[in-house]
Amino acid sequence: MKLSRKFVSDYVDIDVDINTLAEDMTSIGNEYDSCGKLIPATKLIIGEVIDCHPHPDSDHLNVCKVDIGSEILQIVCGAPNVRSGLKVIVALTGAVLPGGVIKKSVIRGEESNGMICAISELGLEHKFLTSKDIDGIHELPQDAKVGSDPIKYLELDDEVIDFELTSNRGDLLSILGMAYEIGALYNKKVKDIDLSYESTEEDVNNVFSLDIRTSNCPLFLAKKVTNVTIKESPAFIKNRLIASGIRPINNVVDISNYVMLETGQPLHYYDANRLGEKIVVRMANDGEELTTLDGQKRILSNSDIVIATDKEAVGLAGVMGGLTTEIEEDTKDIIIESAIFNATSIRKTSKKVLRSEASNRFEKGLDPKRTYMAIERSCHLLEKYADATIVGGIVEYKDMDINDRKIDITCEKINKVLGITIPEDEILSIFDRLGFTYTINKDLITVVVPTRRIDISIPEDLVEEVGRIYGIDKIQGKKLELPVKPGNCNKNIRLIRNKLASLGLNETLSYSLISESDVHKFTNDEFTHVKVLDPMSEDRNTLRYSLIPSLLNIYNYNKARSNHDISIYEVGKGFYKKDNEYYEENKLAILMTGKYLEGISSMKVDFYVIKGILEELLEYLGYKNRYSLKIDNLPREFHPGQSASIVLNGNPIGIIGKLHPSVTKDDIYVIEINLDKLFSFKVKSMQYKELSKYPAIAKDMAFIVKKNIMASEVMDVIKRACGRLLVDISVFDVYEGDKINSDEKSIAFTLTFQDQNRTLSDEEVMDLFSKAIKEVEVKLHGVLRDK
Repeated sequence: MKLSRKFVSDYVDIDVDINTLAEDMTSIGNEYDSCGKLIPATKLIIGEVIDCHPHPDSDHLNVCKVDIGSEILQIVCGAPNVRSGLKVIVALTGAVLPGGVIKKSVIRGEESNGMICAISELGLEHKFLTSKDIDGIHELPQDAKVGSDPIKYLELDDEVIDFELTSNRGDLLSILGMAYEIGALYNKKVKDIDLSYESTEEDVNNVFSLDIRTSNCPLFLAKKVTNVTIKESPAFIKNRLIASGIRPINNVVDISNYVMLETGQPLHYYDANRLGEKIVVRMANDGEELTTLDGQKRILSNSDIVIATDKEAVGLAGVMGGLTTEIEEDTKDIIIESAIFNATSIRKTSKKVLRSEASNRFEKGLDPKRTYMAIERSCHLLEKYADATIVGGIVEYKDMDINDRKIDITCEKINKVLGITIPEDEILSIFDRLGFTYTINKDLITVVVPTRRIDISIPEDLVEEVGRIYGIDKIQGKKLELPVKPGNCNKNIRLIRNKLASLGLNETLSYSLISESDVHKFTNDEFTHVKVLDPMSEDRNTLRYSLIPSLLNIYNYNKARSNHDISIYEVGKGFYKKDNEYYEENKLAILMTGKYLEGISSMKVDFYVIKGILEELLEYLGYKNRYSLKIDNLPREFHPGQSASIVLNGNPIGIIGKLHPSVTKDDIYVIEINLDKLFSFKVKSMQYKELSKYPAIAKDMAFIVKKNIMASEVMDVIKRACGRLLVDISVFDVYEGDKINSDEKSIAFTLTFQDQNRTLSDEEVMDLFSKAIKEVEVKLHGVLRDK
């Protein structure tokens, strides 16, 4: 919001310089980006060209004699429109312009003392320039006084503060709103706005009507004016629009923008003869077309609000009018629209079409009383500066409460929340400065908050108002005294991070938002995904369920930079919706590819490497002998021959394996574990167990079994047969080849036997060994391989 000092001074007296005003406004919560003069150039003066002749050594330069009142200067000028008798803007030697400092110089042998200026050279934006100003120097009217200040003459001697407002302060997107804020800051009274005009005895309701067909338009007002004269706006209107960053066009369009800046209520003017006798407000039809004022054809959806006739849409509500009803040079009769539309709908439409000054105000919410004020103010200005005749009456649709809000509060609550003691009379004085009325009943203060402050709805909002106007810098710091409870730190997550870091994996932190097309990948779970209503991009429009897509994005980023050895993990949340309830779950995902570095050695990542990472982690967390891997319910994104479900106590908690070649041609292995499910299984405290000082006996055996029998099934049979003396069993070879049948495979195991209290004999070990062989032969029909 650009605040023009001249504009706001119409409604509140300001007796401090612009920098002080900007800093004081910051002290009550209104930060600014910049402040200063509208035209920052210095040492400018009005001059008159009394002689102009071609430069002897140039075909495009002229040597001019310029009278500046106190002396006559010779200035070399290259503008095509310079001539004798012209009143001009002169930058004297030493003048500071946006393009640099003006110095005395010699141009092709001719002395030049200063510069004859174009408006653009003074720092005015290009969009505010006329075609004459673009092509040459600025020509001042003949009544311009030689030797005087050209900026004051042009009424551009304004100062501007560019505020960076918070989203809840939509009231400050208006000069009146700023006037109330400055009035509260300096305890100044805000002046009334002139809404007076004469109207005819005719009632507009007899010639014009409304048909509101959507709840997204709770308030709509319309008035009619006739016999309008389209012409150039008065200088003060043009200059205040320029100071506010809006390009002047003509008196009618400028008045619409002027009132919007003044009151904060956007207006729209329709050519009444092109519009007809009725306005319909409805939701657009999917695929409906509308050509907007910028000449572009827009394809609308059913989330867009349109202004229409019975035949077609003629405007995009709150965003941009339609081309068919625009104000043109021959327009005589106008229908004025002042309305309130649903802020969310306007936001969605403006993001698709155009973010404008008007849509910005609709998005943040409007004061319904200003809706009435703006249309009356518009009539006043059109009558005064466009020779308009105002038709009597107003066409009105209202389906909203426009009464001021009442909030009960006590001084005790205000002081308790702020942590200081402000006397009651000072609190009441602050309410007076803010323009809030109130009644007092013992300790209870009932504050009446005007509708212009739509950001105030609860007692805590009033506390904030008192605090910021009183002065945050006046609140003294003090030692915090309150009961402190111990935090709820999840030690298991820390254990996971520590363990994976010790295994050489790097932690990542990625976005929780992914593409909607990826959210159902890497899982067979049934759920409804959670999509963001207003995403910043389509690549990040949905909350993730699995963490694997996020890790794949990180892998692709590294691969593009020639980093092919990746071992990473992330602890994060997965989100989903089920039975109209929203849920989030803690998950762990691991991705490994390339070479895995372990100490000073390295090995190529395969299924057994990442399986080892999983086993190390689960056993470290206390789940030894409680988990298993099963080929069951694998998502299609996983390789069926190198993937498995992770099962704990008979319950699936995650998945491990290689990604399917249809997903990536690279050898990428991943793990994903639902940590909430994992930690739901309690573990006992870790206990110390002394290493046995008696020797262990290791023996190998190999069985030929059917291909559909898993190694884990054979191991389970062996463990039950050997009992507690079997302290370890591992697979060291799997063979499928010509020496055995095509539907069979050979699995070789190493069995380690040991006792805590004695040395085992060969006989008892062989007894257990033989028992294990017999059990496998009986239960799995395995055959002991003898060579």
